[in-house]
Amino acid sequence: MSTAEQPIVKKHTRLEDVQAVLLGTMIIALGVNLYTHSGLLTGGSAGLAFLMKYATPLSFGQAFFLINLPFYALAIMHFGWEFTIKTFLSVFSLSVFADVTPMLVNFNEVNPLYASIAGGFLMGVGFLMLFRHNASLGGLNILARYLAEKYGISMGKFQMAVDCMIVLMSVFIVDYTLILISVVGAVALNMIIAVNHKPGRYMGNV
Repeated sequence: MSTAEQPIVKKHTRLEDVQAVLLGTMIIALGVNLYTHSGLLTGGSAGLAFLMKYATPLSFGQAFFLINLPFYALAIMHFGWEFTIKTFLSVFSLSVFADVTPMLVNFNEVNPLYASIAGGFLMGVGFLMLFRHNASLGGLNILARYLAEKYGISMGKFQMAVDCMIVLMSVFIVDYTLILISVVGAVALNMIIAVNHKPGRYMGNV
């Protein structure tokens, strides 16, 4: 295709970025609460936040916000201020939504297997919204994006491997049955990303 025939890629507007961060983190927060109220785990920074929630007085939102603080320097170095600011706002929004959601929705009767699969899908969709607007939830998302752009390593496959390792390392905190169910959720989450987030397939701005 000649240069003249190539489609013009339009950048997302600031308003579109804001709605993506708010809606993406709200969707992820719903998935997080399905996991929390079923005693499940996930990987990455969120997985570490779950472990801190189960082992300390901190809420998921508080733990998640604290864990991500050291990664902002790496984000600035590799991806610039715009990505870092959007990531900070995404982490802050998820921290708030994760703590507010259980005040608005009753999760007392949730089947763990359903929570694992549905929660994984919800979080995967939310991650996609953030990725496509040049944002992330920090932590391993930053490393996964760096490896994808530098070496062409699939973000979904990389995070799936790491997430499963983190979940399996939780054997001393969570019942093994819930760990196995959590692995199903990690596969569901990263399958969404692996299938839908591929270089050159999305025409929006990142």
